[in-house]
Amino acid sequence: MRIDIITLFPELCDYILSESIIGRARTAGILDIRTHNIRDFSHNKHRHVDDTPYGGGKGMIIAAPPVCECYDSVVSDLSENETVHTVYMSPAGSLLNQKKASELASFNRLVILCGHYEGIDERAVSAICDEEISIGNYVLTGGELPACILADCVGRLVPGVLAAPECHEMESIACGMLEYPQYTRPVDFNGERVPDVLLNGDHAAVEKWRYLAALEKTRRKRPDLL
Repeated sequence: MRIDIITLFPELCDYILSESIIGRARTAGILDIRTHNIRDFSHNKHRHVDDTPYGGGKGMIIAAPPVCECYDSVVSDLSENETVHTVYMSPAGSLLNQKKASELASFNRLVILCGHYEGIDERAVSAICDEEISIGNYVLTGGELPACILADCVGRLVPGVLAAPECHEMESIACGMLEYPQYTRPVDFNGERVPDVLLNGDHAAVEKWRYLAALEKTRRKRPDLL
C-alpha cells in the first residue's frame, strides 16, 4: 500500500513514521509512505503558501493553488488498476474508528492532506478530497499528528506489516471489546500474582478465562462497546 501525506512539515511525519513497526514495514517495502511539501509548489520567492482570510479574522489560510498542484503531482503516476482515496484531517470530519481504518486499508493508495494555521481554502478541499476525518473532539495546531495516527492505524492492517492477522483481529476494539489483561514474568510482583489459569497449560481453560476477563474489563471500562 502507498500512503502520500501532503503537508507543510514533511520532516515531522517522516520522523514519526520511520520508527517501530511502521518504520520497519517501510524499510522492508511493505508500506510505501511518502511525504510532500506544499511549499515546493509555491510560485513566490519566499515560498509562501498562505494568505489572510477573506472577510477578515485572525490567522492565515493555506491557499488552494499550491495544495491542488501538489496533489496533481502526487497522483500523476496513478495507474489504471489503482484506486486512490483522499482524506483531509479536519475537526469537521467523522471520527476515526477501526471500521473506517479497515475501509481505508482496502485502497491501493491513500492520500492524506494536512491543514495548518486556520485551515485550507475550502475550494482545494472540495476539489481533491473524498472525505474528512477527525481523530477526536479537540483542536491541534495542525494535521500532521492526526495524519500520522491515520497512517499508523491503516498501515498496520496491511498484510505483512504485523507478524500475523491475529495480531490485529483479536486485540482491543477490533474484536468488539477490550482485550483481556496481559501478564509476563515474574509470577509474583508487589504481592500480586499472575492468575493460576494462565500457568497450568490448559489452553481451553485459558481461552475461556481470556474471553470472560475481556468481557468483564469491557463492562467496567468501556461499557459503550457492549
